[in-house]
Amino acid sequence: MSFLSRLLGTEPDPREEVRALWYKCVEIAREPEWYSECGVADTLDGRFDMVSAVLAMVMLRMEGDSQLASRTGLLAEFFVEDMDGQLRQSGVGDLMVGKKIGKLMSTLGGRISAYRDGFAQSENAVIGAVAEAVSRNVELRESAEGERVARRLNALRSRLAETTSDAVLAGDIG
Repeated sequence: MSFLSRLLGTEPDPREEVRALWYKCVEIAREPEWYSECGVADTLDGRFDMVSAVLAMVMLRMEGDSQLASRTGLLAEFFVEDMDGQLRQSGVGDLMVGKKIGKLMSTLGGRISAYRDGFAQSENAVIGAVAEAVSRNVELRESAEGERVARRLNALRSRLAETTSDAVLAGDIG
């Protein structure tokens, strides 16, 4: 879709089909249990870590589905748009926003890869491998362990696997 088409409103924004899914990702990442029960630090970094972890689970589900794979880029655009707004709101200047967004996208890509590798392990080793990835990629409170987060991410992954493509796209992932 061209910029002019979007500006003049002659064509619908293709991102609209994943807007509900983006909102659901953010909603899940903000669930208090991540912070109160799983030990994720309730800080700006901890909240970013959970948004990227939940988004990684959803994108991993989408990439393995022929109906959804082509839409992962649209979901990533919402991530970029949201992070852009958050950076600007926190006082990051225009000249630095692009550079920081690039770093955040690289971070998201690394986390998707780390979780993909963790979930590729044998059934007995999955939680340990994902907990290791969580320990490297999620800001946890002191004495918190990545295993609780890993178990919860695994439960989310299982729910996503059982959810139809249409329901995932609609953000109906429980």
